[in-house]
Amino acid sequence: MSNYTGWNPSSFGLENHGITNVNHAYWNLTTAELYEHSIRRDEATVAHLGPLVVNTGQHTGRSPNDKFIVREATAEKHVWWGKVNRPFEQANFERLLTKVLAHLQGRDVYVQDCFAGADPEFRIPIRVVTEYAWHSLFARNMFVRPDWNAQAASHIPEFTVINTPSLQADPETDGTTSGTFILMDFGRKLILIGGTSYAGETKKSIFTLLNYLLPLGGTLSMHCSANIGKDEDAAIFFGLSGTGKTTLSADPERRLIGDDEHGWSERGVFNIEGGCYAKVINLSAEAEPDIYACTRRFGTVLENVVMDPMTRRLDLSDGSLTENTRAAYPLSHIPNFEPSGMGGHPKNIIMLTADAFGVLPPISKLTPEQAMYHFISGYTAKVAGTEKGLSNEPQATFSACFGAPFMVHHPGVYAELLRERIAKHNANCWLVNTGWSGGPYGEGQRMKIAYTRAMVRAALDGRLANVPTDIDPIFGVHVPISCPDVPSEVLKPRNTWKDANAYDQKAKHLAKLFRDNFEQFAAGVSDEVKASGPKVE
Repeated sequence: MSNYTGWNPSSFGLENHGITNVNHAYWNLTTAELYEHSIRRDEATVAHLGPLVVNTGQHTGRSPNDKFIVREATAEKHVWWGKVNRPFEQANFERLLTKVLAHLQGRDVYVQDCFAGADPEFRIPIRVVTEYAWHSLFARNMFVRPDWNAQAASHIPEFTVINTPSLQADPETDGTTSGTFILMDFGRKLILIGGTSYAGETKKSIFTLLNYLLPLGGTLSMHCSANIGKDEDAAIFFGLSGTGKTTLSADPERRLIGDDEHGWSERGVFNIEGGCYAKVINLSAEAEPDIYACTRRFGTVLENVVMDPMTRRLDLSDGSLTENTRAAYPLSHIPNFEPSGMGGHPKNIIMLTADAFGVLPPISKLTPEQAMYHFISGYTAKVAGTEKGLSNEPQATFSACFGAPFMVHHPGVYAELLRERIAKHNANCWLVNTGWSGGPYGEGQRMKIAYTRAMVRAALDGRLANVPTDIDPIFGVHVPISCPDVPSEVLKPRNTWKDANAYDQKAKHLAKLFRDNFEQFAAGVSDEVKASGPKVE
């Protein structure tokens, strides 16, 4: 098509997706060009020192109730259908696809040809087609970039995302739950997104795709961050939003492989992405210097961050638009990132939780069976302020495999792959509580980030390997009696509470929540794993 402009438009044109009669197709535009387009189209503004600031409007987070997987022969036998993976009829998908294609006619579109997966042996060529220029920059930041001069012209996507935020579905005729839709058709190798400007839908759709594809080939897909030390010792960090996964993996003493999505193959760990999507509410230069610096750099996309319209300076503490403020930037923005996006087999696996009940130890070592139990449980606790409608009482959240909304197969598929790798590579497993100490949320204090960093570093560099441990009487985990640079009284949470009986009651309450949640998985795990959970009287 003559109206293609950009860096080496692929010979595999948009007409292969049914996209025709567009006004102009901008292909693999550079960051600077996408800035110019975003500003000219009134999609974004530039803040002090250069980041691009956007407002996503009504949707400031994911819309899980609007996400569906098309029920077709390719996926039918593999997908764990239920509340997360809800089926969508093929006829409705085709109807919405027709609407999407008609919507794009006469409009400008932006195309990024990228890869999902840093390891060349496992990467998937993808294409992201958007109607917003800043969404194209988001995709450019988040996924693995090819050498456009050498590869772009021959890039043939295996999967394609078409993102049309300004198009609303009609629930009555299209079979959706609202005007928003995130539809995945594994047979057609096509993802449709509409009715939302939140860019995280593109990122998480590709992660969901890899969570489907990689396990089919025996590779574990993981919702985790990863880094690598001076001795080439890799580590992975599991954890839900707000637990410190991004923060703790961005360690000046270790090279960052990635902050959110990884695969673990027979070759080792590899990043699924090429960028980071960090939560930046209340970010400080003192606690998180690397990520903070990224919010002040050209090329970073800031979602829903409040900015003074006169001075163009950011207020990262302002959550008036949302608590889920985000920064999307390429990994190269981090000073000590790992350029290959790859590492060896992890020597340490860290499972993070922000226990707002204040009863879990700040660090404890897990047996392989306990690691399986906590991986399948995927526990953290939300508190008032993190989501609308939450009371002052902490609410336990269990998300299987620390990423249930993105897991396509039964959780047991991922858990078994993790078990095999822990056994084969003799990985140490740790449970780290970045939440509260001295009492629950509202009474105790959040664990100091300096203490958490000290504990994690001691685990990774081997200084905790031979430290004697005590077994927690309720949770059964092995708690080190000492840790360098951490006061010993901090290590046992019961000792930090003013009322030991109140601690016991709260700990038993959380233990019961663990047990009740795990009942849904009990039939699919061994007796040893079932017995590795907290003790409930």
